[in-house]
Amino acid sequence: MLMDRSRARRRNLLLAALPPKDFSLLVPHLRDAPLEQGAVLQEQGERIDQVYFPHDGIISLLAVMQQGDAIETATIGHEGAVGMLCGLGPRRSHSRAVVQVAGLASRIAAERFRQAAEESREIRDMIARHGEMLLIQVQQSSACNALHAVEARLCRWLLQVHDRLDSNTIKLTHEFLSETLGVRRTTVTVIASNLQEAGLIRYHRGRIEIVDRAGLEARACECYEAIRRDIDRVTPVAL
Repeated sequence: MLMDRSRARRRNLLLAALPPKDFSLLVPHLRDAPLEQGAVLQEQGERIDQVYFPHDGIISLLAVMQQGDAIETATIGHEGAVGMLCGLGPRRSHSRAVVQVAGLASRIAAERFRQAAEESREIRDMIARHGEMLLIQVQQSSACNALHAVEARLCRWLLQVHDRLDSNTIKLTHEFLSETLGVRRTTVTVIASNLQEAGLIRYHRGRIEIVDRAGLEARACECYEAIRRDIDRVTPVAL
């Protein structure tokens, strides 16, 4: 199904920022792509054959170790895309892209996107800005994962997801959270219980409801504000 042009421009900030002339190079080739929770859009080390522009939902980029352990290095919502570097030439994915929160995206074949990028300086600039945005997240997340307590990291992640959703309720499981944070499920259970007792969230059967955002901000590490500030600086439309 062709992606409705007005929806694409309204929801995904990268597509919304493109001038009509440049967007017209993409729109005939954009297709609806439902994002189902747990779906792997790209596997680490495999060739990128599709580019995804989320309109809602959350996609996590995970660094995967040889033994199978994984940890999140970047979070992608309606401000970004997955696989855009293929616009500069054939690329292999440096991470596993997994849908954390279900939603909808537009997808375009890598070859079609590459052809459009060759014709449009605006699209090439978009690729460069998005690459900078990812680098910001990866660098800050690396420091965060190494230096900050799990509770502060979880609060930071919940705030990042909340910024990208139109709801206070996030549908996800302890298993997803443990993979995202690189910790055991029991650790996630204890921390989520502590946050619930503090009145910051409600957690029940795979759903987390943000009750006190200001309280989460107070407990989150400095990385939340650092990432948000730098992404707003390089993103055409702020989160």
